[in-house]
Amino acid sequence: MAIEPNGHRIVCMITFPTLAHPHVCLSLKFPQVKEPANFTEAMRDPCWRVVMREEIQALENNKTWITTHLPPRKKALGCKWVYKAKQKSDGSVERFKAQLAILSNHQVENVDYTKTFATVAKMVTVQVVLAVAAARRREHHQMDVHNVFLHGDLHEEVYMKLPLGFRVSKTDMVCELKKSLYRLKQASQCWFAKLSAALKTYGFTQSLSDYLLFVLKKADCYLVVLIYVDD
Repeated sequence: MAIEPNGHRIVCMITFPTLAHPHVCLSLKFPQVKEPANFTEAMRDPCWRVVMREEIQALENNKTWITTHLPPRKKALGCKWVYKAKQKSDGSVERFKAQLAILSNHQVENVDYTKTFATVAKMVTVQVVLAVAAARRREHHQMDVHNVFLHGDLHEEVYMKLPLGFRVSKTDMVCELKKSLYRLKQASQCWFAKLSAALKTYGFTQSLSDYLLFVLKKADCYLVVLIYVDD
């Protein structure tokens, strides 16, 4: 029987009898879900073709970019498709997800980005908010916003090569980004600036100890909003 250097027997840690039934089902299902390694592989599967088409349509509906000619002395950033198969606890596929991500490692500071901001709430803030809500028996809810990074307005001049699968009439065109895209260095900064401005217009006050905490106080209302990014 194999023994790890720390003294724990591997068989006692990973054998199926020690796992709950849903986890066993998930373990057995893993090899059946193969995520594409690249665009060529994804195009062979109609499921991935559909989600890529839907992603492009969502980006166009959101007015994420306009197609134009690349200006002189400007460089267009590359982009890539990222694929993920979301699974339920029993191992079955919940949905296929395809995201278009920009290659931000080629961005140059003060050229196509200036400020960056990590939208991470302090753990002590999360603990205090939950503790106060529990002590005062307040209602608390969690809301998930899909494609949140795509809603940030982009103020810098950023150009991107045409994504694979996207066709235009002329081959020398590029995408001029009007809104932020996944993996863009300023993506967090862009959407948070838009969200915080909207909350302030509704009367929320931003905390100085944690910029991700907003509070609304009125005669018959006390509302606390805590923002965080989980991915």
